[in-house]
Amino acid sequence: MNSLPQHIKHRIKPFQLSTSFEDAKTFLTKKHFSHFPIVEETVFLGNIALEDAETIENFHSLGDYRMVFEPFFARESMNWLEVLEIFSKNETNIVPVLGENNSYKGFYIYNEIAGYFNDTPFLKEPGNIFVIEKNIHDYSISQIAQIVETNNAKLIGVILSKIEDDKVQITVKSTASNINEIIQTFRRYGYEIISEHTEDNYLSELKSRSAYLDKYLNI
Repeated sequence: MNSLPQHIKHRIKPFQLSTSFEDAKTFLTKKHFSHFPIVEETVFLGNIALEDAETIENFHSLGDYRMVFEPFFARESMNWLEVLEIFSKNETNIVPVLGENNSYKGFYIYNEIAGYFNDTPFLKEPGNIFVIEKNIHDYSISQIAQIVETNNAKLIGVILSKIEDDKVQITVKSTASNINEIIQTFRRYGYEIISEHTEDNYLSELKSRSAYLDKYLNI
């Protein structure tokens, strides 16, 4: 059962179209909210961002500037990962929660929903963490799992931690094993190792050769 609804905050009333920008800015600043929802009666209309509110003169009401409302929200039925995605995509620290017919139910706070991720095995279980990189069209989650498991380890989790241009960085966590063997296998399959590890013999050899070359050139 989805336990997220127990985190819905509903004691603080949402803004109305008649709310002034002065009041909205004062509230958002005091509460340290990046956004806050606006409703008409009980129907959700959108969110006002503090960043937008700060640029509009105080005497205007929110209803005068509907064009700046941001439409993001979550449904009561969503799981914590879906909700975290909404937080991330909209760079917000609160997300409104809607029921049927877009009726406003309350809002989630980021820190509470992020706690679900903190309780996952990816963070709580002991193991090895390393970051690899490959062309976005060439990486394979099944291949990553195979590389880990053929080196007598179990995959705890995989996260796509960065995508830039045609490259993707992948954070991998596995059970305790010989990190060097896993790293070398990733290299053989064309993955670049982004994280540094004292157990990485490849880097140790490079440093040793570099030190030797420096010594030779200084003779």
